[in-house]
Amino acid sequence: MIDHISIGVSDLGKARDFYDRVLQTLGQMRVLDIDLPGQGMVAHGYGEAGQVASFWIGVPDYINPEANRRGGVHVAFTAADRKAVDAFHAAAVAAGGADNGAPGLRPHYHADYYGAFAFDPDGNKIEAVCRQRVS
Repeated sequence: MIDHISIGVSDLGKARDFYDRVLQTLGQMRVLDIDLPGQGMVAHGYGEAGQVASFWIGVPDYINPEANRRGGVHVAFTAADRKAVDAFHAAAVAAGGADNGAPGLRPHYHADYYGAFAFDPDGNKIEAVCRQRVS
């Protein structure tokens, strides 16, 4: 249903370094950089190697980090398994993000919903989720 999503960041280099580290835990990588003549680097796109980018970070005309912290963007990434969710959370915190919910089951969402939550450096809410049933 969704072709791609893009979020604004206040420091593109810092955000690039953060998402490079965090998304690799989910098998994703930076697949495209947008460098516009006269404007410089304005966006980075992430996806699977050899595929189109489905998640983008970029320099917006305006960003309000305080508003983000109160209710900004929330992006949930699919994780292949629970170990990937754990790695995602650890990488997010190690890369300068903030914890917003340790890895664990969230049965109030779904019986097999295993997720972890973090804030990126701009206060955007990111999550990794695995819905795999474990016997």
